[in-house]
Amino acid sequence: MSGPCLFVHPRRIRRGAALTLIFAGVLATGAAVGSWGVEPGSRRDPQAARIPARAYVGAVESDQVKAAAAAAQEDGKSGSKAAREVVSRSGDRWGAVYSAREYEGYRQTLDGAYVGVGISARRDAQGRIAVERVEPGSPAQKAGVRAGDRLRTVDHRAVTGWPVTEVVALLRGPADGSPGTRVELGLRRGGHEWTQELRRARMTTDPVTVDRLSGYDDHRPGAVRIKVDSFTKGTGDRIRHAVRSIPRGDGILLDLRGNSGGLVSEAVTAASSFLDGGLVATYDVRGDQRVLDARPGGDTASPLVVLVDGGTMSAAELLTGALQDRGRAVVVGSRTFGKGSVQMPSELPDGSVAELTVGHYRTPAGRNVDGEGIDPDLAVKGDDGPSAEARARTVLSGLGGGS
Repeated sequence: MSGPCLFVHPRRIRRGAALTLIFAGVLATGAAVGSWGVEPGSRRDPQAARIPARAYVGAVESDQVKAAAAAAQEDGKSGSKAAREVVSRSGDRWGAVYSAREYEGYRQTLDGAYVGVGISARRDAQGRIAVERVEPGSPAQKAGVRAGDRLRTVDHRAVTGWPVTEVVALLRGPADGSPGTRVELGLRRGGHEWTQELRRARMTTDPVTVDRLSGYDDHRPGAVRIKVDSFTKGTGDRIRHAVRSIPRGDGILLDLRGNSGGLVSEAVTAASSFLDGGLVATYDVRGDQRVLDARPGGDTASPLVVLVDGGTMSAAELLTGALQDRGRAVVVGSRTFGKGSVQMPSELPDGSVAELTVGHYRTPAGRNVDGEGIDPDLAVKGDDGPSAEARARTVLSGLGGGS
């Protein structure tokens, strides 16, 4: 298992952060999977010398991590634990070590299909695990589980204080688990505690929602909102299909708020929906500079506003930066998260996977995103979602999209 994986995403930096994983969360603390090697359409930058490579502080080589894991195993200790200690000491804030089961779960989720119960979970500052969201039609929804319920146990194991990723692994069951297997949840709602047995089911995700915005009439151009929750497999094509289906003259509100990232290849496909070829981003892998290009033929005429917030991360930031730098869209909202690094996965002797930072990406104008984020063209103060969307719609109307 080797080669750079261009999936840029947040890591386990905020134990209390919401984890958007349909089997109970993936991308907010997900793993870089689904795209081994360089992305399709990427090439070496012929002007690489003009783009300085960004040093990644405290980088550690995969050979060092593998050696530490192997030595620990020889001593009868946990190889993955030793690997985590090396990564932690390295200063690589995006580096992480995942069990084989966790990693397989992430891979399946990025493919848009998984076996689970339909719960998104989060952990608060006290380490309590709560249900963030329940998928419509899922086993959890049918059993009456609600957002806000506290998850106390999974199969009789107390999960308070656990990392969300490990809770997720319990909810999913074995990596080769099949639909119909049982999992018992201990739940709390207010002062009421109860146990609920669920049967896991095979489910699919659809991270793209398209709807027409109200407030226009038949005599004026309308507007369409394309809400993208993450960039899993097929997301780019869904966006491209939606854009091609929009009537001529209608405006587009591309809502990337809370988008925790995903596969860079899907973000590039999405960018191709709005650009007629050209640069989407540059990235370096240990100083080796490459570029990502959009395909020609995208819609360059429809008014476009991109709505972002502090939860807009990684691949979503790459797309935002490309549309902003290329002058294709007006960006509205608040500064994005600031995750712009590239990780490379390596399999360890015990089957776990270490992911280490090997480089960073930049926007077409050469802006670094990692640790800095992207500032909107029009900032909306506070976290008032309705106000931000209202402002975005006003801007879109001013561009000629909608009334």
